[in-house]
Amino acid sequence: MSSKNLPNQKLVALFSDQPCWQLETLAENLNYSIRSIQRFLNKVGYHRSFTHNGKWYTLHHIPMFNHDGLWFVDEIGFSKAGNLINTLIKLITNSNAGLTAEVLGQKLNTRCHTLLVQLYRRGKLQREKVGHSYVYMAADPHIAENQRQALAGQNLTASPVPAEIAVLVFAEFIRNPESSFDQLATILKTNRQVNISPRQIQRVFTQYGVKKTPPTPAQGPSGP
Repeated sequence: MSSKNLPNQKLVALFSDQPCWQLETLAENLNYSIRSIQRFLNKVGYHRSFTHNGKWYTLHHIPMFNHDGLWFVDEIGFSKAGNLINTLIKLITNSNAGLTAEVLGQKLNTRCHTLLVQLYRRGKLQREKVGHSYVYMAADPHIAENQRQALAGQNLTASPVPAEIAVLVFAEFIRNPESSFDQLATILKTNRQVNISPRQIQRVFTQYGVKKTPPTPAQGPSGP
């Protein structure tokens, strides 16, 4: 192993022990400056987190991205699209009928309402008000029109959730406030023998004007 490649090899070895690191901790462990660590990361290839203000790094070959192009280690999120802005725009543009801030928050495990409003005001997204929520859509007018048509079709065919089921939904939500729509659907099926889809649960929240936002992300793992 040449001395020239030794820092890169040591860097890769650290990521074998722990998949996510911050620059400062890498610098301490390798005894190099932060600027040198950035140079090593550029040579090896990396992803930077879209959560935690982009403070966490992982190597390009480590993430196993899901169908949305997302990968999480505890509360630390990485995206094929890069930062949070690019990730929001990509998810919304690729969606069939647009996405609400609540659904995006569940997918990304981070609050994004304020940023969505900013992107809308800057013309990076379009939106439509449905019930008490906004559905965000692509900036491209052709894509957005297709999303509006799909959304209209969903609203036309969506049957209202009975009030007695809505009561059970909110009862379980009070008991499990951290749960996602998917998790609430599973809880209701297990505990109440109620078959309801995550989308129907989302409509219940929208219908009654209840906002469901994810908890503030906890700090991720620290370096050794």
